[in-house]
Amino acid sequence: MKRHDLSKTKITLFEQCPKRLWLSVRRRDLIKIDAATQARFDTGHAVGNLACDLVEDGVMVTMDEGVQGALQQTSNLIAAADLPIFEGTFQHEGVLVRVDIMWPDRKDGWHVAEVKSTASRKDYHIADLATQVWVMEGAGIKIASAFIRHINTKFVYARERDYLGFLTDRRSDEELRPIADDRLAVVLDARQTLHGDEPDIAPGPHCDEPFGCDFKEYCYRGIKQAEWPNSLLPRTGKKIAAAYQVKGVEELTEIPAGELKNPAHETIRIATVSAEPFHDPELAGKLTADWVSPRIYLDFETINPAIPRWIGTRPFQQIPFQFSAHIEDTSGAIEHREYLSLEDADPRRAFAEALLDAVPPKGAIITYNARFERSRLNELAARFGDLSEALKGLASRVVDLEPVARQCWYHRDQKGSWSIKYVLPTIPGISGYDDLDIQDGMEAQRAYFEALKEPIGSSRRDEIAQSLRDYCAKDTFAMVELLRHLTNESAGGVAEN
Repeated sequence: MKRHDLSKTKITLFEQCPKRLWLSVRRRDLIKIDAATQARFDTGHAVGNLACDLVEDGVMVTMDEGVQGALQQTSNLIAAADLPIFEGTFQHEGVLVRVDIMWPDRKDGWHVAEVKSTASRKDYHIADLATQVWVMEGAGIKIASAFIRHINTKFVYARERDYLGFLTDRRSDEELRPIADDRLAVVLDARQTLHGDEPDIAPGPHCDEPFGCDFKEYCYRGIKQAEWPNSLLPRTGKKIAAAYQVKGVEELTEIPAGELKNPAHETIRIATVSAEPFHDPELAGKLTADWVSPRIYLDFETINPAIPRWIGTRPFQQIPFQFSAHIEDTSGAIEHREYLSLEDADPRRAFAEALLDAVPPKGAIITYNARFERSRLNELAARFGDLSEALKGLASRVVDLEPVARQCWYHRDQKGSWSIKYVLPTIPGISGYDDLDIQDGMEAQRAYFEALKEPIGSSRRDEIAQSLRDYCAKDTFAMVELLRHLTNESAGGVAEN
């Protein structure tokens, strides 16, 4: 039997970029798996394992005896044709695939499911499934139907250890057929790529679609990139960049004055060219004049696991486990209140009660991207009827600092972003997040799950808890500093209700 040199994963890499395939095989020393990528892999494995648990009497094909052993074990199970098979292993034209789940249909052959840890079917999922079907059919297996089995976001975890309905099937026979029919040509091209020299392919949009590439740093080496690319313009930046690229204009600083019709884009261009930040404190003052005292600067940290952990939750539902509130009175005095749950139990009730205790009964609740905190408050209100009125009262007081920042401040070092992580370091005298162990929300999520695995009282658990507190407190005090800067307001002078 011909030795395999390709797999479903390698073909996926090839279809994104032939150079990525070549580097993944010939320059494995360049591969760096960051924490976010590893977390995505871990989620995929967990969903895959759960998918198998939901199928009764399935048999797992192992690699204990290598590829040949897995091929033989699969062949034996196919011959029996009486049980579902997990990780069925097939080879055709030097391509090896392991099929997530397959189950027999005595009349029509085998049904096949490719499990994905996403909320919907993607185009590249169909290509993955097409590769598997092509290999299986090439190996003599009759396919009755083929599905993408993905997460059902409408599923509610109602009983302990009962995940029936967590996954849903999207039949994909029709969509995959023309792709499967073309697989041999793709396989031959991919093999030719592997046997040749490193492909000469310039970086471009394909570097991030459908996945970010491990080799971007390598491929961009020695390439002079625009310091202020036109793509940094918000919302339509990529479209504008493409239009100017045709004219040979890569830098925002090269666009003539007045050509950008969007006033916000022209403001960004002027601030970039002049190296002088745009600042409108008068407008900031008007926009925030009715944010009455005491001002409560509030931020939530949440987790959104693909697999629900607690009764009454859905896949990917945002579950708040931490808040920070900096409370500023009319004199400018600041008090900090916070809550953090690191118990492996549903944190929502305790979170809601602690929040209602911490937040004063009046005053503007200032957030950055108000939709997020307001949505979490309304979800908590829907969950806990006895707290509903009070939580909805908090939601009604939420105001948003982000649009004020968008309208009243821009420094070119923001590079087109108004994330508070980018805005804060551009303000004189205010430090950013670089000195913190946790620097963004995704890192906070990973830290939370790490803490759950640590024994209560362990030094590592305590370190994580402190890092989470430092990060969340930084988010809310950053809003205090940002609003004072936007309005040219020193401590104090806040309107009283």
